[in-house]
This record gives sequence, structure tokens and C-alpha cells, in this order.
Amino acid sequence: MFDIKEKPKLVERALLVGVYKGAAQREESESLLNELSSLVDTLEIPVLGSLLVRVQEPNPRYFVGTGKAQEIFERARELEADVIVFDNELSPAQQRNWEAMTGLAVIDREEVILDIFAQRAQTKEARLQVDLARMEYSLPRLTRAWRHLSRQGGGLGGKGEGETQLEADRRLIRTQIDRLKDDLELVRLRRATQRKQRERLPLPNAAIVGYTNVGKSALLKKLTGAEVLVANKLFATLDTMTRRVDLPSGQGLLLTDTVGFVRNLPHRLIEAFKATLEEAVLSDFLVHVLDASHPRVYDFHQTTIRVLGELGADAKRTITVLNKVDLIRDESTLHALRLHFPDGVFVSVRTGEGLKELRHRMADMLADRVSKVELALPLDRTDLLSLLHRTSNVLSVGYENAQVNVIASVPPKVYARIEAFLIRREPTLQPV
Repeated sequence: MFDIKEKPKLVERALLVGVYKGAAQREESESLLNELSSLVDTLEIPVLGSLLVRVQEPNPRYFVGTGKAQEIFERARELEADVIVFDNELSPAQQRNWEAMTGLAVIDREEVILDIFAQRAQTKEARLQVDLARMEYSLPRLTRAWRHLSRQGGGLGGKGEGETQLEADRRLIRTQIDRLKDDLELVRLRRATQRKQRERLPLPNAAIVGYTNVGKSALLKKLTGAEVLVANKLFATLDTMTRRVDLPSGQGLLLTDTVGFVRNLPHRLIEAFKATLEEAVLSDFLVHVLDASHPRVYDFHQTTIRVLGELGADAKRTITVLNKVDLIRDESTLHALRLHFPDGVFVSVRTGEGLKELRHRMADMLADRVSKVELALPLDRTDLLSLLHRTSNVLSVGYENAQVNVIASVPPKVYARIEAFLIRREPTLQPV
């Protein structure tokens, strides 16, 4: 496979640059620059300093004006930085111009995120998705790696100049992009097959979504006992995991952790990760986790809503979970959060606070799907009894008159399987 040059691995020191237009954008830009610092730190590249630059209009050559560009270069040279990292998206031409002027590596937020994803991807699916995103990002930027080297003597009789190395590599990358898309389509088909297999076990499913590093994986581990990586890092895990949780109503629920979001998430990553994030689109409801202790919790909430909108999942029924309430010391902050999220569930995954309420809220989301029934099963239908134990809350089992008497709380898909043996059905069962 064509080897994409990973500039962050070649550098040791970074200068960060954020560009904003008006005074109203300054605070947001400062916050984004701080987040970029955390992203760069995730790549284990020390950050020597950061600059916040105001421009009237983006400059087509350097994104900032020539004077500002020179100031940034002088600051990078003064700090002995190896790389300049822009929080803003740079065009391929702008990156080339910067690198020609400074002789340094110059990258943007998207390239940082892509390199983090490349480091963190574990499963074959995640690696395919990352490779596709990186190839599509790198294709128009190949001239950063190739600025000479033509193959001479193309054509019969040696007429004219042959195919350049740049053209050959572009053709190679396009071929690999097509191959990756084909491989991803096979992955999607495989996931659809796996989903059908899960649907045979008639359990509803929910997807955990939210900003990166808010505690989604920790919540999945706490609710289900799953062995998942839990770390205080951005994008600690990119791979989805689905585990079962039993709710107070007796209903089983399949709970899926999904990749975290960030502000200004590269659109090509949303496209590349649709196979992973489609769990959010196809779920019965969402569990949107927020870090209640973060000063920009409201912005992070809006970021996730925006990304869900791009996926077509913003209209899903949602439980909003505000995690890390144990870290909030100011009661007025907590009061403001409760006013802003009146239906939110306030929890601490670390201490367990609020998790019981969350389980009940999950059960509430499925309350119309659970009925209490009394059944008389033939002795030779142990398959149905086994089905009830796997998918429902079996309240009692008795053997009498060559039949099995069962009282259970069952979801609709199970009800359709056992309806022929029904003795009595109560109205929709509410969680207890």
C-alpha cells in the first residue's frame, strides 16, 4: 500500500495557531485552541506555544496575511518548533505555500485527528475506515511529498516525457481508495448480517453517543460489566462494542458504545465512519453522555447534536446523561445544568450516583414494549422457555398437568412467538 507520510511522527516540538475573524469568535477560538493542544498532546508531541490570530478575511495564499504569516514563522523559529499546527482547515495549496516559506512541517486540525485515529484503530473495520479517510485527505496533497522525479521515455520510440512519479502515485492512491471502499462495503454487509443475527434475539438496542472523553466507555463498563478500555484520553477507543444490560422491568437491552465526537470533526471522517456510527442511526434510542464538569458542556452538547444531524439520527428519542457530577463543587453550576437539561439524568460513573435512575429511564423508553403474560407451554416446547429466559423477565415457572405454567414480562417480538400459548395478558407493564 502507498505509504502516506506521517509528519507528526517526524517532529518533536509544535507551535499551535488559531485564526478567528471577529471579537465574538475569540472565546470559542481560544477553547478550540486548547482542545487542539490536547489533541496534539495525544500524539505525544510537546506544545511549545500557541498563537491566536485575528484576520478580516482568509488569505488564499497563507490563510492569514503575509505579515501575520511572517510573524508566525518568526515565532516558530524563536521556539525552535518543528511543526506548525493550524486549528483551521488549510487547503492543499496553503499547506504547500507554508512549507515552502518556512521549511517546516505545517499541518491542520484534520491531519492531527486523522493521525490519532490511525494510532488508535484496532479492528480491521476501523483500520479500513482510517486508511480511506487518510488516502482521501492525502490525494490532493501529494505534491508535498513529490516535487520532482519524472519517468523519462514514455511512448513508442521514446517520444516525449513519460508518466511523472506524482501522476503514478495519484493513480495508485485512487486505485487503493476504490479498493478500500469495496472492502468497507463488505464490512457493512457483514455488519448487516451480524445485526440480523442480533435481531433474532429479540432485544431492543441503544447507542451511547457523545463528545470524546466524557465517560461513554466507562458507562458501558459500569452498566454491563464489559471489559473495555477506559482512559482519560481523547479518542481512547475507536471501535464499537455491544453488550447486554438487564433493566428493572426485566427487559434486556443491547447497549453499544460509539466513537466520540469533537468540534470541527472532519467531514470525511463522518463519511468514513458511517459504518461504525450507523449503530446510532439504527438504534431504538440514544444515550447522549455529557461531561457535566466541563466548562463548555453546552457547546459539546450542540456539537454532538450537529453530528447526529449529519448522520440522520438527531430525531431519535434520547436520554441525556450528565456524567461526572461528583466533580462539581459549585451548587449554582449544578442548578444551571438542571435548568438547561430538565429531563437529564445526573450521574457519576465513578461513584455510581444516579445509575439506578438511569436504568429506570432506559426501562421507561421501552415501557410500551413490555407486557406481563401468563402462559401454558407444552412440555416439548422447552425452546420457548429457553427463549423467555434469554430475552424476558421470567417471574415464575411451574409444572402442572403436563404443561409448564410461566409468568413473564415479554417484549413484542417475543410475544408474537408465544401468543398461541397465552392464558392471560396484562396491560403494558411499567418499570418497577
